[in-house]
Amino acid sequence: MTRRSFLGSSAAGLVAASFTGIPNSIASKAETPSKYIQTVRGAIPADKLGLTLPHEHIMCDFIGAAETGKHRYDSDEVVEVIQPYLQEIRDLGVQSFFDCSPMFIARDAEVLARLSKATGLNIVTNTGMYKEPFLPQYAFETSADKLAEMWIKEFEEGIEGTEIKPGFIKIAVNPGSLIPVQQKIVRAAARTHHATGLTIASHTAHGVAALETIDLLETEKVSPANFIVVHTDSESEHDYHLQIAERGAWVEYDAIGRKPPEQHLEWIASLLDAGYENQLLLSMDAGWYSVGEERGGEVMPYTYLIKEFVPRMREAGIAEETIHKLTVTNPAQAFGIGSD
Repeated sequence: MTRRSFLGSSAAGLVAASFTGIPNSIASKAETPSKYIQTVRGAIPADKLGLTLPHEHIMCDFIGAAETGKHRYDSDEVVEVIQPYLQEIRDLGVQSFFDCSPMFIARDAEVLARLSKATGLNIVTNTGMYKEPFLPQYAFETSADKLAEMWIKEFEEGIEGTEIKPGFIKIAVNPGSLIPVQQKIVRAAARTHHATGLTIASHTAHGVAALETIDLLETEKVSPANFIVVHTDSESEHDYHLQIAERGAWVEYDAIGRKPPEQHLEWIASLLDAGYENQLLLSMDAGWYSVGEERGGEVMPYTYLIKEFVPRMREAGIAEETIHKLTVTNPAQAFGIGSD
C-alpha cells in the first residue's frame, strides 16, 4: 500500500483548530514543529503535546471479544468516576494522556472525548487489535490486508460511527516466538502505518517477542523508530532493553510505581549512559475503571510519576533537561505524525 499524505490543507485546518487555554510552559519546548498528534478532539501540533503520560488506561473490560460491548457499562458513571483522577493530573501540569485500551477491551472514543472536554487534557485513542482471548473470530479468518483496511478506515473516517480518529496503533503479541495470528496482526499494523503514518505500540513484555516483532516490521519496511515496545520493564533481562534500543525502537518503561523505584532508576541510568535518551518513554499503566466491578473497582491514580518518581529522578542526579526530554519531547517525537 502507498502511504498517503495527511498534511495537506484539511489536516492543516485541524491543526489550526487545536486546543487553547492550557497553561503549560514546557509544551513549547518540544522540538517537533512539523508533526501533529491526532487527539480525540482533533489534531494538534506535536510541539503542543506538553507533559505527557504515554501509556495509561481509562477503562478496561477483560470478559473477551465475544461478550464485550457498550451494554456492559454506564458511560455516565465511567465519566463521573474517572474525571477527578484526570483533573488531578491536569492540575499537576500534565497536558496529554494516551489511552491504550484497544478495541474489544472497552475502547470508547466518545467517553474519551467527553473526558477530554471536561478536563482540558489532550487524550489520544488508538486503532489495532490485542491478542487472544481478546480477538474477534474474524481476526483469525481474514487477511492482514483486510485488517489493515479496517484500521485505516478508522483513521480516515472515524471510530465506530463517530468522527473521532485514532492517534496510534495498539497491538499485542504473546511472550516468546510470535504465533501466526500475532504475526498477521503485526503485518496489518505495519501496513496501517504505511498508509497513515501512525506509530505502532505493542504490548510485548518479553525480549524475544520484541526482537522478533522488530524483525517482522523490518520485513514490512517499517523503521523501528516507528515502534514502541510496551512493557519493556516486564522483561527482567536488562540486556534485552539495550538490544531493543540498539535496534532503533522505543523502550517504554510503563510500570513506574508498580516496581521498586530503584529498579527503574537503575535501568533508566543504564539507557542514558548508553546514549539512548532519545528512545525512552515513561508511564504508569494506571487507571483501569474495570468493567463488571462496582463503580469500576479500585482505580489506580495517575499521579505517581509526576509527584513521586520525577523527584526521585532529580535526587538520583538526572538533569532537568533529560527529565524534560523523557516526559515532553520524547512522547511528541514518538507519536508525532508527519515529516521530521
